[in-house]
Amino acid sequence: MNAPTATKTMEAFGYPETLIADYEWWCVLLRPKQPTLASLILAAKSQTTAFSGLPPAAFSEMAIVVADIEKALKAFRPYDKINYLMLMMKDPEPHFHVIPRYSAEQKFEDGSYEDPGWPGPPKLDVSHPISHDASAKLIVSLQQCWPTLKTTE
Repeated sequence: MNAPTATKTMEAFGYPETLIADYEWWCVLLRPKQPTLASLILAAKSQTTAFSGLPPAAFSEMAIVVADIEKALKAFRPYDKINYLMLMMKDPEPHFHVIPRYSAEQKFEDGSYEDPGWPGPPKLDVSHPISHDASAKLIVSLQQCWPTLKTTE
């Protein structure tokens, strides 16, 4: 698959360095700020600023992407719940913050990741520091779990 046409929203979340999986209408990025371990961004590859402005094919494909996200995250680290948040306040194109929720602390590389909002809503204002190296390793770890990997390498 060809690399997606970057949107301002994708770039705001670190594209292309944070790209995990690429689809025709969507891409999955590692969220640079990690409120919980393996938090993602599901970003539309469209310049529209309205969710309703996406074509029907994007909505059909979204079902596949969401299934892949959940399979990959479960294979990487079984989560207890998962939250999809469409906020679109600062970043204009359609995107979701995908926040896996854990009742117990998670460890990855040298980091420790608690879910300070558990069992309530996620706390997006809390971010666990993640080094560039740990971020790169997390991307590779998630790609290895991806059921229909379509990344550009």
